[in-house]
Amino acid sequence: MGADQALSLLSRMLWTAALMSAPVLISILVVGVLISVLQVATQIQEMTLTYVPKLVITALLLIFLGSWMMGKLSQFAIELFTAIPALAN
Repeated sequence: MGADQALSLLSRMLWTAALMSAPVLISILVVGVLISVLQVATQIQEMTLTYVPKLVITALLLIFLGSWMMGKLSQFAIELFTAIPALAN
């Protein structure tokens, strides 16, 4: 396997990981900003107020998007395993 093939596989792996994690990370970011604005506006400084909504949103997104994420991961793994014989040369 050449360096260009290894870099190509690494690039595809990183893009797949970024694509799979982006919906969860973006939603957590949006919820965190909204809760922070709410806390500043009401001057409520309760620590659990930031964690519970983020946890709920993360759980809901993983329930609804989990099959899509596993499908993308399985598709990448299948492509990688089928490419192993060509990489050995």
